[in-house]
Amino acid sequence: MRKCVSGVMTVALWASIVQADEPENSKWRKSKQLDARVYLASADVAVSIRPALRPADEVWRVSAEGNARFQAWLGAFRQRALDHGISSLTLDRALSGLTYDKDVIKRDRNQAEFSKPIWEYLDSAVSQRRLSDGRNALQRHQRTLERIEARYGVEKEVVTAIWGLETSFGGFRGNNRTVQALATLAFDARRAQFFETQLIAALEIVQAGDVRPNDMVGSWAGAMGHTQFMPTSFLEHAVDFDGDGQRNIWSDDPTDALASAASYLAKHGWSKGQPWGVEVRLPDDFDYASAKRDHTLMPSDWAALGVVALDGRPVPDHGRAAILLPAGGQGVALMIFDNFRVIEAYNGADAYVIGIGHLSDRLAGRAPFQADWPRGDRVLSFSEKKELQTRLTEAGFDTQGIDGRTGPNTINAVRAYQLAQGLLPDGYASLKLLERLR
Repeated sequence: MRKCVSGVMTVALWASIVQADEPENSKWRKSKQLDARVYLASADVAVSIRPALRPADEVWRVSAEGNARFQAWLGAFRQRALDHGISSLTLDRALSGLTYDKDVIKRDRNQAEFSKPIWEYLDSAVSQRRLSDGRNALQRHQRTLERIEARYGVEKEVVTAIWGLETSFGGFRGNNRTVQALATLAFDARRAQFFETQLIAALEIVQAGDVRPNDMVGSWAGAMGHTQFMPTSFLEHAVDFDGDGQRNIWSDDPTDALASAASYLAKHGWSKGQPWGVEVRLPDDFDYASAKRDHTLMPSDWAALGVVALDGRPVPDHGRAAILLPAGGQGVALMIFDNFRVIEAYNGADAYVIGIGHLSDRLAGRAPFQADWPRGDRVLSFSEKKELQTRLTEAGFDTQGIDGRTGPNTINAVRAYQLAQGLLPDGYASLKLLERLR
C-alpha cells in the first residue's frame, strides 16, 4: 500500500478479502520493499479496501518435493541467520520442526480482483457493533489508556480505534506460527528479501526473550499481537509499558501492544489536539484541481475560498491542511491535517486512515459523516485500473506506468483528462470515466 514516513513506504496497495477470524497487519509498511495492506478484522465482517494484486497465475509449491526444497533452504538460511548474530540456541528453538506451510502461500496468492468501496469499508469499520465494542474497551481499559495518552500524547480514542480495526479489540489476533509463516514466505521467491528480513527480526525478538517461539503467533503474513506489528516494527517501536521486563504484544493483556501503537504514532510526529481531518462543505465554484495532497493552506485561507466546516464556520487553524475527496466530487469532502500523514505511517491506504480517524472521532462522541456517498458506484478492478491507465496514456495523459494502482500519477492524469474534456476535475478514477475513454 503510497507514502513514505521514516522508512515506512507503501510501494503497492495489496489487499485481499479475508475472513472475520483472520485479521491482517498494519505494519506491512516497515520497509521500502513492503507491499502495504489494508485489512479490517472484525466480528462484523473483514473486508479489503481496494485491490492491487489479483490472483497470481503461478502455482504454489505444495508437494513433498517442495517441502524438501524448503528444508534445504532452511539449512542455508541458518548460516545467514548466524551471520546476523542469531545464536545456534535460538535457531534450534525457533526452527525445529518447521515445515513448508502451503496454506500461507495459498493466501499470499489469492489476492482479490475486486474490493469494497470506501463507504462499504466504513460501514464495517465504524459499525454500531464496533462502536459499542470500542466504548466498552475504552471503559474497561480506561486507566491504562489514560496513562498511555499522558506518556505519549496520543489520544486514547485513536489508540483504541487502531486496536479495533487491527484485531477487533484483541478478538482476532491470528493463530499462525509467525516463524513458520515468515520462513515459508521468505523461501518463496516472490518477496523473499522482505520476508527474510522479517524472519531475522522475529528471531531477534525470540533471542531477546520477549516471547517464546511457540507463543509468537499472528496473521499468516507475519503481523503480530493486538495491534498487528510486523517484526521489524516491533524491534523499532514496541515498548514494555507494564514494566515486567518484556515487550509482550501477544498476551491477553493488551497494555504493551496499545502503548506500542501510541509510541509508534508519537515517534512519527503525532500532534495531540490536532484533528486528523474535518468534514467540510465546498462552495459551488470550488476549484477541484486544488484538492490534492501537496496543496495545503491554513484553514482560515481555505475559508476565504469558501471551504468551511459543516456549521458554516471556518475550521480552526490547527495547521496547514489539504482537501481530500475520497469519492471524487461526490461524497464526503475532508480537510486533512498532518495527523492524517502520521496515521499513514501505520498503514498508507486513505480508506484505512479515514477509518481510524472516523472511528476515533465517534468514540470521542463526535458525529458521523453528513454527506452522502455515491453508493451506486463500484471501484475499478485491478485489470480495469490497468486498462484505464493504458487508455489515458494512449490519449496523451501519461500515468507514468501501467501498474493497476491509482496513485498520485494516475490521479494527476485523470484530472488532466477531465480538464481537457470539460469534466469536473476531481481526479476520481471511476467506471464512468473508463467507459468514456472506451
